[in-house]
Amino acid sequence: MNQPIIGYHLDEEGDWVADLACGHGQHVRHNPPWSVRTWVLSEEGRKEKLGEQLNCKRCEEPMEEPIEDSKDKPENF
Repeated sequence: MNQPIIGYHLDEEGDWVADLACGHGQHVRHNPPWSVRTWVLSEEGRKEKLGEQLNCKRCEEPMEEPIEDSKDKPENF
């Protein structure tokens, strides 16, 4: 599911992670030859990509357990 980039942060290893509107994060590493993202190396480059869409694979994963609100359950459920 495509989600816009709303910010960035560095992970524990110093790699850039794009913060997505859905609340998930996605690494945006510059690691040639596997991924070439020179824009991630500068603050200006990262700012230019704000608002661009990335495919959030976590949003597409099925939930293991549905989120339930106990007040909506019948008492004898």
